[in-house]
Amino acid sequence: MNWKTFGALLARDAHVARRNALQLLLQTFLQPLMFVFIFGRVMVRSGYMPPQYKSLLLPGIMAISMVFTGVWAVAMPVIAEFQFTKEIEDRLLAPIENGWLAVEKVIAGMVQALISGLVVIPLAWLLLRPVELNINPLGFAAVTLLVALFSAAGGLALGCSVNQQHIGLMFSMVLTPMIFFGCTYYPWSALNSFPILQKVVLINPLVYASEGLRATLVPKFPHLSTVAVVCMLTFFDVLLLVVGLRRFEGKSVS
Repeated sequence: MNWKTFGALLARDAHVARRNALQLLLQTFLQPLMFVFIFGRVMVRSGYMPPQYKSLLLPGIMAISMVFTGVWAVAMPVIAEFQFTKEIEDRLLAPIENGWLAVEKVIAGMVQALISGLVVIPLAWLLLRPVELNINPLGFAAVTLLVALFSAAGGLALGCSVNQQHIGLMFSMVLTPMIFFGCTYYPWSALNSFPILQKVVLINPLVYASEGLRATLVPKFPHLSTVAVVCMLTFFDVLLLVVGLRRFEGKSVS
């Protein structure tokens, strides 16, 4: 593998990011800011939610923010470059295997997802005080990296599988149900009264993202086992990355 070429591709994406800094800032910070303000401040201050709901909600907001940002950061450029601008043809001429082009996109998407997720914590501190956090540093770092990889790899798989006319359908039929049944606004144990649904949602990787962040940020609330979360996130990361790489290779040679 030509590491110099790989580094040049990353540097090019970083340069593009600097040129589009304002757009990236709005895309990265606006969504978590709205989630934190509406669900954490407005709903609590109005009396519709108890004060402790702020701490329960924070990991879910972080998971949503990371998944949306990672999927968008990878899927939309892939769709555009293969179907609109055809810019991918220039990159395919680089002295590097096609699969590494996809890996570079995943890494760039992971960085954006990590920034989008981590910014939720200071936003929560500013807008939701007091928020009781009891962070497990190693567990939090592991889960956060796995969630970032899941979002970016999922974006690659979706971007290589969805036609341009189905972009809206991708968000309405895939991401929206994933969020509402991803234990973002409630812990997985809240579904005890719906035993069938509680088991079905376990196929949703966002469940493990939300529960893993909940376990490592606010462990006083009910959550899935951290070991189970890490194992399942690793499984989904590998699955989505393999699917995404294969589809990327297929589109590259077609």
